This record gives sequence, C-alpha cells and structure tokens, in this order.
Amino acid sequence: MSTSKQVLIVDDEAPIREMIAVALEMAGYQCSEADNAQTAHAMIVDRQPDMILLDWMMPNMSGIELARRLRKDETTAAIPIIMLTAKGEEENKVKGLEAGVDDYITKPFSPRELVARLKAVLRRATPKGVEDPVSVDGLMLDPVSHRVTSYEKPIDLGPTEFRLLQFFMTHQDRAYSRGQLLDMVWGGNVYVEERTVDVHIRRLRKALGKQHDYLVQTVRGTGYRFSAQIA
Repeated sequence: MSTSKQVLIVDDEAPIREMIAVALEMAGYQCSEADNAQTAHAMIVDRQPDMILLDWMMPNMSGIELARRLRKDETTAAIPIIMLTAKGEEENKVKGLEAGVDDYITKPFSPRELVARLKAVLRRATPKGVEDPVSVDGLMLDPVSHRVTSYEKPIDLGPTEFRLLQFFMTHQDRAYSRGQLLDMVWGGNVYVEERTVDVHIRRLRKALGKQHDYLVQTVRGTGYRFSAQIA
C-alpha cells in the first residue's frame, strides 16, 4: 500500500484551510498549509506534494500567477492543481485552465464534493500500476524512488526524460505521434512545439546508452515507439 497522498492547501483564510484539512485528513490524506503564494512556492519546491489546492484571490501573488510559475518549472510542472475560487464566471475558468490548472471548484463547496474532485484528479494524474516498477531487457524504472537502472547501474535522467521513459515503458509496442506524446507526457495544457519531443528523445537515447537505446524506435512518418523487438 502506498503512503497517503500529500496535499498542500494554499488559502489566505485560516477557517477555510482548516475546514479543508479536516475533510481531507478524514479521507486519509496528509495536509500541509500555506497562507500565501510565496510561502507555498517554497514549500512546493521543497516537498513536492501530490496535489495543490490553490485559492485564486490572495494578496501579493494571486493563485493563478503561482499556477503559471509552477507549470513553467520542469520540477513542479506535473503536480496536479485544483483552483479554489469564489468566482464562477466562465472567463476566469478559461484563464485558470489556460494556466494549466487541472480542475476548478467554486466556493462555497461541500467537503464531500472537494474530496470527490480531488480523487478524480489524482486518478488521472496517477494511472493504474504507475507506482509499480517496470523492467525491460535489463532496463528498470522505479516510479516511487524515481530511479532508472541499466543492469543495476544507475542512469541519470532529467524529469522530462524520466516521464517520457515511464510513459514508453508502460505503453510498449505502440507507435505514438509527437502530438500524442506531447499530450500524454507534457500534458494537454502545455504549449510546447513538436520538435521539443525530438530533442528529449535524443537526450533519452543518449542517457540509455548503447545497451538500451534500441528500445526507443523512430517510426517513419508517424513518431516513436518503445519496443524490445528490433524493428
């Protein structure tokens, strides 16, 4: 059984943070709290929570600005964010989603609704079996400890190459276009050029070295596939 998920609650109103923390702890989550975006940013970089509940309206730096900053940084780009807001207008929802927020919940909300939405976002962020180690031909990836080894020797990968390899190893023998890989690995809300995929594929192959670079195969006219069968 994996350890309970860590949720960071970012809201400048203490009663709201408390209400959310009580509901989430009863549902088995571990909570930490921040009352402004600057403190939250430092905690996120330091602790890498599994989920961020982020209030839109806060003094100094708004929740939306923090969300944008997190999405731009590779080390925090994949952390799911649910935006909490008193604003129900469509235009703000669009702004939130454009900034890369995963879901949106309008105050006042019931704790039960919040827990249900949180579970749904975490399920999307952590597909089934994603916490199990995967291994192919002596190459092993362990998502929990975030380690990759080749015949038990460690391989050093950047965060994007790690996510790319994890996606490939859990979706073998299928060809994916660059666009599909962008959606699956970078996330649909991130605006990245398709050429970026080629750059990261090159880096991934280089890191895998001669022993394993054959696993990442170019499919002409389509994109890439991961396969232990030599094409």
